[in-house]
Amino acid sequence: MGTPLPTYEIQAVRYATRDGQRRDHFIGGDPHEAPMPMDYFVWFIRGEGRTVVVDTGFTAEMAERRKRRLLGSPLDLLARCGVDPAEVQDVVITHLHYDHAGNLGGFPKASFHLQEREMAFATGRYMCHHAQRHSYEPDDVCDMVRLLYKDRLRFHDGDAELYPGITLHRVGGHTDGLMCLRVHTQRGWVVLASDVSHFYENVNTDRPFTLAFHVGDMLEGFDTLRRLADSPDHIVPGHDPQVFLRYPPADGAGQGIAVRLDLPPERPLRYAD
Repeated sequence: MGTPLPTYEIQAVRYATRDGQRRDHFIGGDPHEAPMPMDYFVWFIRGEGRTVVVDTGFTAEMAERRKRRLLGSPLDLLARCGVDPAEVQDVVITHLHYDHAGNLGGFPKASFHLQEREMAFATGRYMCHHAQRHSYEPDDVCDMVRLLYKDRLRFHDGDAELYPGITLHRVGGHTDGLMCLRVHTQRGWVVLASDVSHFYENVNTDRPFTLAFHVGDMLEGFDTLRRLADSPDHIVPGHDPQVFLRYPPADGAGQGIAVRLDLPPERPLRYAD
């Protein structure tokens, strides 16, 4: 018998929110004229003496510019949850959109992990088109290039094992280099979808989100999520407020700002009638 895989704790930290309508979140719109707000998260994975942060959120300046309601600085909220950004050794950036790749300077000791295709995409010919570049911030992309030149960026090409029990998977679709993570927990394999599926409904009804580089890759990305996760309840979408409502709250100072994804959800999904 091989060595048992380690099990990790996962927390989703909610740092911002914005209003939205259902028609905003599905290609082709939606027949329900109803609100569908969007939450913004960073995540961390803890266990085996290490902490891995997944995505780094955006700043107060960016929240004001893009008219998002900031609930707290991602760096401060992580610290409240017992994660000192100044001591974190590994940060995974699922893609370089503004809401996932700000605050990079707040992790001075970290190595950053990024799909090589994401860097090529964010600095390549498709950024000549506003429809593709408007979710990127040049300063964030330049910060990542600077990290490369400081030997603090680790490129991945497709699937990779970050640590035993934590794997990275390039999916694409939303952006060319978007990736998700598969994490071994006490309840089995949990998949942090990030923007492979913004909401539960995107993956559960096979309806792509409106911002897409390659719709076909986005649709096949839903299949990838289902293949990697132990069940549909092991898929955690990137922006759905139901994540914060379904999962048990974190203990201690994390109550009210973070939920435990390594524990089973406590509430059923709710869709529009």
